Amino acid sequence: MTDWAIHGFEIANCNCVPGCPCQFSQLPNDGTCEAMLTFRIDSGHYGDTKLDGLLAAAIYKWPGPIHEGNGEMQIIIDERATAEQKSALEAIMTGQDTDEFATMFFVFNAMCSTRHDTLSAPVSLNFDEETGIGHGKADGIGETRVEPIAHIVSGAPHSVQIKLPNGFEYSEASVCRGTTRTPGSAISLDKNSGTHAHVAELHLTGKGIERAA
Repeated sequence: MTDWAIHGFEIANCNCVPGCPCQFSQLPNDGTCEAMLTFRIDSGHYGDTKLDGLLAAAIYKWPGPIHEGNGEMQIIIDERATAEQKSALEAIMTGQDTDEFATMFFVFNAMCSTRHDTLSAPVSLNFDEETGIGHGKADGIGETRVEPIAHIVSGAPHSVQIKLPNGFEYSEASVCRGTTRTPGSAISLDKNSGTHAHVAELHLTGKGIERAA
């Protein structure tokens, strides 16, 4: 098994209400799941291949809960990646060289029976911790915009965090609202408007989350 690790930051948006039932091992709000994930690698490697500074995104859609499978996925990799880096990121994002169910990439790939061609594009990610506003973008393919949840009475930014000691994606995430459009993807996301989003640090390896990171 090739040793790998990525340390960075992600923005994710799905079609459920803020909080996302999946985070609490519950069924999705309308029985289906669709999502876009964009992440930046501040430091990382796959074997001897360095991944520092690269970005990637993935678009997913399931006709029911994720664990029932039959989903479809499409990976988008930073156009700056070399052939070796692209192969490395594809391996990580399809669950290769990863313990069973150790990362979200393994789980999502295992639950997708259709994998569309991997795309190459400029990928960007920005998030302002002070305002809670950010976006993840695969140019011409898909884009997620996030903002704070508005308090139901005052309208002020409503801060919420989720901790998952045994999760496969992050140890702690901040919940926000997001909207995603995927005009250039083989997968059309049409339910993600003002729905659940989260931002989180990523500390992933082939064995799962590095808890002490």
